[in-house]
Amino acid sequence: MDGDTVLVTQDGPVLTVTINRPHRKNAIDTATWSALREVLERAASDDSVRALVLTGTGGDFCAGADLGSDRGGPHPLHRMHDINEIALALHDLPKPVVAKVRGVAVGAGWNLALGCDLVVSTPDARFSQIFAKRGLSLDFGGSWLLPRIVGMQQAKRLALLGEIIGAEEALGLGLVTWVKDDQELDGFVTDLADRLAQGPPIAVAQTKQLLHAGSHQSFREALENEARAQTINFATADAPAAREAFLNKAEPNFTGEWLPR
Repeated sequence: MDGDTVLVTQDGPVLTVTINRPHRKNAIDTATWSALREVLERAASDDSVRALVLTGTGGDFCAGADLGSDRGGPHPLHRMHDINEIALALHDLPKPVVAKVRGVAVGAGWNLALGCDLVVSTPDARFSQIFAKRGLSLDFGGSWLLPRIVGMQQAKRLALLGEIIGAEEALGLGLVTWVKDDQELDGFVTDLADRLAQGPPIAVAQTKQLLHAGSHQSFREALENEARAQTINFATADAPAAREAFLNKAEPNFTGEWLPR
């Protein structure tokens, strides 16, 4: 796809999206941004996709935007607006997304991982909000994501110093969900994605949306949104399927289908 800068494979309900520019530590140029946007937008409306894994080739996740490419072209503000649409497509994707991180995840590459719902890395993975060292400010959602995950002081430390931190520190700060040895990583993420894909798709999509919205709502607003979401869940086949499976000591088969009227 798009000169193979993004590789897309699907195994059952799990879509794996791999940034494929290993010669640049998977730094993202314009063509790759466009390919990512296309994949995310298509996955959002594809009912056969129930979970997504985002990763990189060649032993690295992503070194951020490729500052050595894309000379000329549209005004930088227009380019940033286009890139912002990709961050929004990832944030709004109504399916769970797992970042599988080896090697470096820096700059927009780290925020690409943080924009996923869960992050799994190897112990030798390295993370940096490197922008300040490049004479730049945060982008790809870093100013929104970081303080919500680690609090304002740690967010300022990471952003203003641009220092590199390891996987264990990232885990301690809540920026990584699990750290797994390199030989375990692929199997762990495959199992995790399969488990996520088996969940009730409508309820999962609504839960993800509720969690995102809840950070800037009042408690009353959050409760009202939960009530509306739960009413929608009651109109699908998944809630009765879960109840029936519980009574029969079996595993439910979630489809997300509407109950017949």
